[in-house]
Amino acid sequence: MKHNFGVVKELKEGETRVSITPDVVTMLNSNGLSVLVESGAGELSGFCDNDYISAGAKIASSAREVWEDSKVIVKIKEPQSSEYKYLRPDLVVFCYLHLELYKDLAQELLKNKVIAIASECVKTKDNQLPLLTPMSEVAGRLAVQIGSRFLEKQNGGSGVLLSGVPGVQPGKVIIVGAGVVGSNAAQIAIGMGADVSIFDIDPKKLVKIDGIYGTSIKTHYCNEAKLEAEIPKADLLITSVLSSPKQNLKIIKEELVKKMKKGSVIVDVAIDRGGNVETIDRPSSLENPVYIKHDVLHCAIPNIPSAAPKTASWAYSYAIYPYLKALGDLGLIEAIKENQDLSNGVCVFRGNITNEQTAAALESDYTQIELLVGFKLK
Repeated sequence: MKHNFGVVKELKEGETRVSITPDVVTMLNSNGLSVLVESGAGELSGFCDNDYISAGAKIASSAREVWEDSKVIVKIKEPQSSEYKYLRPDLVVFCYLHLELYKDLAQELLKNKVIAIASECVKTKDNQLPLLTPMSEVAGRLAVQIGSRFLEKQNGGSGVLLSGVPGVQPGKVIIVGAGVVGSNAAQIAIGMGADVSIFDIDPKKLVKIDGIYGTSIKTHYCNEAKLEAEIPKADLLITSVLSSPKQNLKIIKEELVKKMKKGSVIVDVAIDRGGNVETIDRPSSLENPVYIKHDVLHCAIPNIPSAAPKTASWAYSYAIYPYLKALGDLGLIEAIKENQDLSNGVCVFRGNITNEQTAAALESDYTQIELLVGFKLK
């Protein structure tokens, strides 16, 4: 008999998170749902095999065993090419997929008639993204922490302390994008005592920021003229405007980067979706976080939450738990019928693309999930 859920080691370079933590294993077990974990899957996040055994999980000696003996494979990142051999009809894969970036993977999922649930596409009725939000929160908070570190002189920065000290003005932090990443970055930057400005084109987001922080933060409607006036003042610039790769939102132009202070730092949190800075032409990594252009340090780590894998793994695991419970309790089809959030996340279903945005990005046909499972969504 197959286990309800399988957890394997993350194979993507630099990925240190794990999809299900031991305490969530306990929660699933208490509902009669079994979890099979590849030995060592949680080590980089600080969870050993004994933690999982104590929580009630079974430990598998190989990834193959987990893939073959589990109904639902729960991951953080998308399956890597070395894992394609494990794909099979009616296997459920639940993770961040971003199929518009990985066309080869999309074709493998379609060919093998896998049921793929994209964590980034799980969406509530009020358009919240419950599985993307916790990672955006972690990324926003880490962006300030990382930026502050690289402002230190020994790390190549200008030597500015974001908090300042009595009699010495604080460092200037500019955040472009007032969504989840930006608002969390603002929270940490203000907590450090920095001089903080935030830009967005959505007045509602700016009103929300102003309502929380008042005069502690300067809000700006984002336009080219205002960016040109303010960006050169920044010690730390954080960009977090998400878009599809086709949109190519390079909001910060190279000429503007050239005007920034020597030793200032840019952290582009949107790099995994194409990025917002013209001078960032390649991602960096946790091992090599920055490179220098025009005397400015550029940081573009696609998986920033992996810098704090224990916190990030807990956050993701708690967020995904209700959806795993629904899949385990009801079975796939009934869970999709009953849970609109979950049905929104189904991107590939038995050889069909069932997410309209994914289909558009891949220039493929789109089939409504209702037509495939025989029901009308509530």
